[in-house]
This record gives sequence, C-alpha cells and structure tokens, in this order.
Amino acid sequence: MNKKNTVSWFFGVFLVVLLLLFFFKENLLYHSFNSIEDEYVKIETTTTESCLTCHKNTKGYSNYHNPDLIGCASCHLGNTIAIEKDIAHKGMVLIPGNLSDAAKTCGKCHPNELHKIENSLMTSNSGIVAVDKYIFGEADSPNAQYHIQLIKNSASDKHLRDLCANCHLGAEKKEFGAITQLSRGGGCNACHLNYSDEAKQDLEMYISSGKNTLPMHHPATNIFVKNEHCFGCHSRSSRISTNYEGFQETLFDESAVVNKEGFKVFEDKRVYKYIEEDVHHTKDLLCIDCHSSHEVMGDGKKYTHEEQAVKVQCSDCHFKEKPNTIPYDSLDAESLLVFLHRDYEHTDKQIIAVENGGHPLVNTFIDSVGNAFLIGKKDGELHPLNPQPEICSRDNAHKNVSCSTCHSSWTSRCIGCHNEFDSNEPRAFDLLDKKYGKGQWKEFVAEFSSSLPAMGVRSTKEGKRIEPAIPGMILTIDKGSYAGKELGKDVSFHRLYAPNSPHTTISKARDCKSCHTNSASLGYGNGTLKYVIENKVGKWQFIPEYANNPNDGLPEDAWIPFLKEVDVAVVNSTRTDFRPFSVKEQQQLLLVGACLQCHKENSSLMQQSLVEGIQPLLQQLSKDCVLPVWD
Repeated sequence: MNKKNTVSWFFGVFLVVLLLLFFFKENLLYHSFNSIEDEYVKIETTTTESCLTCHKNTKGYSNYHNPDLIGCASCHLGNTIAIEKDIAHKGMVLIPGNLSDAAKTCGKCHPNELHKIENSLMTSNSGIVAVDKYIFGEADSPNAQYHIQLIKNSASDKHLRDLCANCHLGAEKKEFGAITQLSRGGGCNACHLNYSDEAKQDLEMYISSGKNTLPMHHPATNIFVKNEHCFGCHSRSSRISTNYEGFQETLFDESAVVNKEGFKVFEDKRVYKYIEEDVHHTKDLLCIDCHSSHEVMGDGKKYTHEEQAVKVQCSDCHFKEKPNTIPYDSLDAESLLVFLHRDYEHTDKQIIAVENGGHPLVNTFIDSVGNAFLIGKKDGELHPLNPQPEICSRDNAHKNVSCSTCHSSWTSRCIGCHNEFDSNEPRAFDLLDKKYGKGQWKEFVAEFSSSLPAMGVRSTKEGKRIEPAIPGMILTIDKGSYAGKELGKDVSFHRLYAPNSPHTTISKARDCKSCHTNSASLGYGNGTLKYVIENKVGKWQFIPEYANNPNDGLPEDAWIPFLKEVDVAVVNSTRTDFRPFSVKEQQQLLLVGACLQCHKENSSLMQQSLVEGIQPLLQQLSKDCVLPVWD
C-alpha cells in the first residue's frame, strides 16, 4: 500500500470512528432524555425580552432556570416587548409558583408535577378536614374526601379556619423573602425557593430604598430542598420536624428559659425542651433523603390520610436479605431529572427502589460487592446502609411489629385540650381567607409532654400490624358555644389516639420490658404497672399517674382501661383501621411481661421465644414459674 493510500485508509477509519462516537453519544443522550421530552414542554430560548433592559447583569439563577435558557416571562409573564415600566409589568406575576398561577408559570414546563401537587394531601388537607368533621359529628366516618379550600362555615369548618387552615400548599406566598420557620404554603415556592445570602441582602436593600435599587441577585428555584422548607407546616400537629431535631414542645414562656441549657425558642416563640434527636438527624440527613419527590409531590392519586401516601419504609434501605433495585436506564423522567440536577454519577450501579410502589431513591446505590450506600443530599456525604440486625431478621415473634414501634425513642403527647367558641373575639383571623372578622374558636391545652409511644393495631388486607400511637385527641369541644348556647351546655368528649411515626429513630431497639411492662406503651397511660405475686398467685396491678377524667372514668392520658373491654363509642382512634389492644392482646403481652420479671431478655430462654414464640415454652414451665391470673 503506497503512502497516499495509507493516508486515505487511516482518514476513512477516523471518519467511521467519529461517526460511531457521534451515534453512541446521541443515542445515550436520547436514551437519557427521550422520556423527559415526552412529558415536559420545551421552552424556546429568547433574546428579545425587554426585561433585561432594566434587570441586566442579574445573578443567582439556578442552572436550569436561567433567563439565557428560558427567558424571564416563562416564570413572571408580563409584556416582553414593552420598554416602559408600567406597560412591561402589565400581567406580570411577581411571585410565580403559587398554585393560583402555577398553570401559567411552573406548570407550563412541569405539567405532571403540577397535576400531582394539585391532588396531594399537602394541597387538599383531606385527612385533617375529614377527622375534624368526624369529631364534630358532621360526618359518620373520618375517611371521606375533602379539600381545605372548599370548606364552608359549619362549626368544624370554622374550627379549621381558625386553627388549622394555614398549612396547605394553596396558601399564597404574597411577600418577597426566603422560606422560614414561619412560612406556610406558597405552592411550588414552598419547597423550591432558595435565597442566597446575597439575594437576602439585595432584597433588604431593595425594600429599604423604597423599591428603587433593583436587586442584582435573584433567588434560585431548584431541587435543593432543605429541612427549613418542611418545618413551617410539619412542626405543628404531631410535630415531626421538631421531633426529628430532638425537641419537645412545652408551655413555657420565652422569658422562663433565658440562658437555660437544653431549651430552644423557635421563630414563632414556642419553647422546646431537648429530649433526643433522630439518628438520621445526627448524620445530617435531610427529610428528602428518605421522602423523595414521588412522596412529597404525590403520585397523582387522591389519598385520605398521610400513611396511605407515604410509600418509603425503613426496610427499603435497611433490608433483610437483598434490596429491591432498578437500573439507571429504567429511571422515570422525574427521577432522571433529579439524578441529573444533582450531578450523580452512579449510572453503572443498581439503585434502590421502594417495595411499596416501586419509585426509586436516586441518592442510593449498590456497589459491586452488594454493599448499599446513600448519598446525603445536604452535603454529598456517603452513608453505608446497614442491613437489618440479625435479631430483626430472625425474629418470628415480632414480624408484625413496625420498625418505628421498636426504634422510636420518644413521642409527643398532648392531653387535656378544650375547644370553645368566643363569639366576642373582635379580631378573629380566618387562616383560609386571610381576613379578620368577629368570633373565633380557641384552644386551651393542659399539658405537653413526652413518653415512649403507645402501641396500636393496624388491620389491613395483609393482616395485623403493630404501630406507634400518640394521644392526639383527648379533648372536649363546646359545640354549643358556636350555636350561641351558654358555655358548657353542649360539650362533646373524645378520647382518640392517632397512628404516628414519631421520627425519633434510634439505632438500638427499645428493650422488651419497655413494651411488655410499660403502661404508656400498652395504652393505659403513665403510671406504675407492676406484677405482684401473693400466695403463689400472680396478678398485674396498675396505679395511674393522672386522675380519672370525669367524662369516661379513664386516666387523663389513657387510651384504654386496664384489662377491661373498651367502650368504642368513646375510646377509639382517628382511623377506622387502627385500634388499641383488645383485652386478649393485653393479656398476651403481659404474659411475656410476667416472664421478664425473672428471665432477663438476653437469656437463652427469652431469645428462644423470639424465634419460636412463647407458646412452646409454656409447655416446659418450671415449678417456680408463676403465670398471671386474669380476673
């Protein structure tokens, strides 16, 4: 082959290689984005908007919401060909992302996410409305579907408007500024708005100048959701956000805890006492490390209660044998966007997908030897995901016990709550309509405290499951006061515990006695529960810490009476599929508790009971064993 032909041959091979590389590159990009293109609207790059005539050299945008790519009007609308300020700003949305305008702003590019959000519980508050109507006697069940923005002005509706209706995504953000502990609602802004320090400083300068000095730093709209975004709403009710940080609410005034160690005053001036933080919080993990976009925004379906919408389980990451996984090239469009926006690189590894529903946790992966890892979304730190301890994996006696039942160190308790309507309140604020009027429901709380979670039984088509419970509604409602009757003439009493995931997770499980011999755990409330043996006859005795409530004769903080059948007309829960222990179940639990009086939980006998159950061991009783007698 001559020199000329050799050069031609190499040049031809070079062209073929280039074409192949181009083909594979385009194919890879297509593979990564083809599903996104099917679901997301393309925004044509514009260079003709007049906005930058005044707002030039503005910084701070996220990479994917830069005006160089999508313009300004994609988010803010307005007249993009006008130069004169008033005309250019006509029809402009100053704070885009509220659900009232999301269809014209965020939803143009993210229609699927908007659809999910509009049907999510964080928007509808269906469960909150349903339970409130149920306890007010305005509904026969706590399972109907509602929407907080469609409620009227019944006694229950007014109660929600006065005390609860602030926390829903439909509540509008009307003022500039970062998301804080006091923030409520704001649609897409609730999670995706992030102010840099420079943007905060520029905003202060803009306001103080009478809005003449235009900001140079724009807040970013991105996927970097921080715990502060969740705090405003989720520090209320069951107080998951504060629990996660280790703080329990108190009734103290701010002045009472000045310079006192172990106390913290949050932005709304509520005072909290430190108990113990969640183990995940100690590792700087964010809420969204577990609760991904698929849960936070929902899946488009309408649910009544939050536990129906939450799909992730502890066992998804802390699996028993092998995790449920999917490959990178099977990611859905939403997950792929999160993966790309966070610059993850584990495209060659399997990614954990939750068992219930199958959505992926894109910040996880399984390495080549089967070890599981989670990438912290706050700092990119790599966290090994330890599988379940052997005791959990081989424990047959507790297969129907949820992880949080054993691994929650404490939970909040609120008792002695009284609600009455003050028709003379001159400045009653309607949280839904955001306006003042006359007459307001008021809530009076007797005590905030904490304890180990109680346990309740969830009944599903899969069977029975033991889950944590809290005294969510031990309260009286003066319904007559709303109807103009004299105070105390029409009062209803309710003793309803609520299923709860405390978010106070600890690595070491609670010990056996903390379930089998603990009065609060069993549902009796705080007090002294002891096993007494007299004349070779064993009996359990309980002395409550609180006096009996005159409405039903039970201790103030109890869920059920001690070893007696319950009156389901009064003693119940906020769910129709969740209940306290029956007398038979209490006896089974206390039987083990009696054994624990002599046999240590780490003894071979008690360890054997975890695998085989207690019944086989009852056939081998020693003559010294004294089992309980039931009246």
